[in-house]
Amino acid sequence: MTMKINQLEIENVKRIKAVKLKPAANGLTIIGGDNNQGKTSVLDSIAWALGGDRYRPSQAAREGSVIPPYLHIVMNNGLVVERKGKNSDLKVTDPSGKKAGQQLLNEFVNQLALDLPKFMEANGKEKAQTLLQIIGVGDRLTELEQEEKRLYNERLAIGQIADRKRKFAEEQTYYPDAPKEIVSAADLIRKQQAILAQNGENQRKRENLHRLEQEYQQVTEELSRLLRRQTVLEEDLQTARKSAEDLVDESTAELERSIAEIDEINRKVRANLDKEKAEEDAQDYTDQYSRLTARITQVRDAQTELLNHAALPLPGLSVSEGELVYQGQKWDNMSGSDRLKVATAIVRKLNPQCGFVLLDKLEQMDMKTLAEFGAWLEQEGLQAIATRVSTGGECSIIIEDGYSKEEDAGRAQESPKASKWKAGEF
Repeated sequence: MTMKINQLEIENVKRIKAVKLKPAANGLTIIGGDNNQGKTSVLDSIAWALGGDRYRPSQAAREGSVIPPYLHIVMNNGLVVERKGKNSDLKVTDPSGKKAGQQLLNEFVNQLALDLPKFMEANGKEKAQTLLQIIGVGDRLTELEQEEKRLYNERLAIGQIADRKRKFAEEQTYYPDAPKEIVSAADLIRKQQAILAQNGENQRKRENLHRLEQEYQQVTEELSRLLRRQTVLEEDLQTARKSAEDLVDESTAELERSIAEIDEINRKVRANLDKEKAEEDAQDYTDQYSRLTARITQVRDAQTELLNHAALPLPGLSVSEGELVYQGQKWDNMSGSDRLKVATAIVRKLNPQCGFVLLDKLEQMDMKTLAEFGAWLEQEGLQAIATRVSTGGECSIIIEDGYSKEEDAGRAQESPKASKWKAGEF
């Protein structure tokens, strides 16, 4: 059963002299009046009566009163709570007449219901943490938020590196005519030496041919005398000619040019390699960035899924980046009535048995907002007892100089009329 306040009587507490109130079971009960008349004292008295000595005002007794404070509250299930006497002793009587104490009250009284400003004044993350602990997803959502933050920071760093690599690659000059690998001067010199050696061998063969031709000339002149020798020489000559006919000298001009230009060629090769490496690095970091983006999306989807399946106390209420969000607005952008809705809904979720909440200073709301908030309370079956600096028709009772106006009027009617004195008459 949801516990609510059926009626209350308060005497001699703070600014209150005597106040009686029967709040509406559902919706908004507004305690009106000017400043310093005792409106907030009513809320403080309820908090003290139900919440225990931790809510006892530092100067509980009304100044100037010789009668100690008296608090009497009847709950909707018949439970009676009293504080009276010199020490304001607590007396709790259940519907069956059995005595009880503060422990019974603590079972259904939500501490934040008695001190809603404590929740309202908490920072955004504290409010969100309260909600998440209530619905049982706080630890998991914190893990997801930390994972998202870590991935976001990692992706940011990767993206910055990828941008630098890409910019560096774009600034590099590329030479399409350069070799793919660094050219070795030693290799070119070895090739040159091999060609020169082959050319030397060719030269030796040419010189041999020349020598044979000279000798042939001599032999020819002595043909008659050296006929046999001539035959041998003719065979040698034919062999030498065949060997010489197939010889072709290779040019070293290309190698000499390569050797002369090797530094420039290698500069171009290195430039091309640097550009290709920079492009590869840029692509690699771009791929990492894309993977991290996908992972962040997964984490955010997991957060949304977690909150979508959580038993949130109010439709449209969620948590984003560690802060409460209602109807797409963070706390600092919510209207006054929306803030009260959110706070009241969360407080009720903390202890569903507690069906009431105490609110102070509703003068910040205009009449339309006040009506909307009251309608929402009735729709939710919640009881709110609130104060407002006003004496208008929206107020359920008016506190004036520590009295509710109805009580004050009653005392005036009960007071004997002053008699006029006449000489000789008693």
